[in-house]
Amino acid sequence: MDTSPLPPTVLVAGAAGFLGSNMVHFLLDKGFNVIGLDSYQSGSAANLNDVQEHPRFAMIRHFPLPELPAIHQIYHLACTASPVQYQKHPVDTINTAYLGTRNLLDLARQHSARILLSSTSEVYGEPQVHPQPETYWGNVNPFGPRSCYDEGKRAAEALAYSYVQEYSVDVRLARIFNAYGPLMHPGDGRVVSNFVTATISGQPIIITGDGTATRSFLYVDDCIQGLYTLMHSNHTGPINIGSDRETAIEDLANLVRALAHRLTSHQSPNIIKLPRPEDDPTRRQPEISLARRLLGWKPVVSLEEGLLKTIQWHIDLGRSGRIEGYSKVNGRL
Repeated sequence: MDTSPLPPTVLVAGAAGFLGSNMVHFLLDKGFNVIGLDSYQSGSAANLNDVQEHPRFAMIRHFPLPELPAIHQIYHLACTASPVQYQKHPVDTINTAYLGTRNLLDLARQHSARILLSSTSEVYGEPQVHPQPETYWGNVNPFGPRSCYDEGKRAAEALAYSYVQEYSVDVRLARIFNAYGPLMHPGDGRVVSNFVTATISGQPIIITGDGTATRSFLYVDDCIQGLYTLMHSNHTGPINIGSDRETAIEDLANLVRALAHRLTSHQSPNIIKLPRPEDDPTRRQPEISLARRLLGWKPVVSLEEGLLKTIQWHIDLGRSGRIEGYSKVNGRL
């Protein structure tokens, strides 16, 4: 008779999304029992096709939740992070950020589970401090096209803090900076997927603004490892999970073009510049000394390596015909 202890059970909210599906695969590889939760409003069932029959995985598609086994940890990775997507449904976005967080904090309280809340660099807004440390309170417009997401996440952080203070819920709080990589839908609307999709399908790369705005791009494997490390640490947070390499958007576009050419030998597409969106931040770079010191974590995948892996994944996806989002121009895919 096997008397070894059962592996812990982890709930991943937003399991069919970009970060959520990567986290599900990571945790299953680690030996955890995993329960996925997703409404599929922005997530893709295809991201989890390969684990649907996994003996340690179960998927839930609705709230309120059915009766669950004992939950030991919760990763709250729900809520689209694409400005294009979240601005289409701002009420749903802020509801997911606040009400979804409240539901999961209540679940964590009920199960005495540790919960990791995925916040965002967007809580810093248009930063007046650079790079941005966790002690910076931010500069966010509460009444604008991005406020549903930015302020929704800030409210979620405040709610998590309140649950810690009033109910002693065991919370971990991560502020994620521009994660990218495989399993992000080609039509997601974030800059890396936009540039890669355009490049490999022969369409112009669209830059909104003059290209001098900066971001700090974090490959998904580094992001997932950072979240996992934070979950298993004694540090509540908030803590920045991001790359400290600052990259101008036009430099990113040129890098994607060069790397895609290396993989496909196709001629690089043109770059077209359109007006900068309202409230779009001009600079973004995390101060990650806290993550280095308290978690022993730092990114290990270079931007070039991560982009090569991401471009190859998009190429393979387009050739497979498994998903829409590519234009087959001149037989490129």
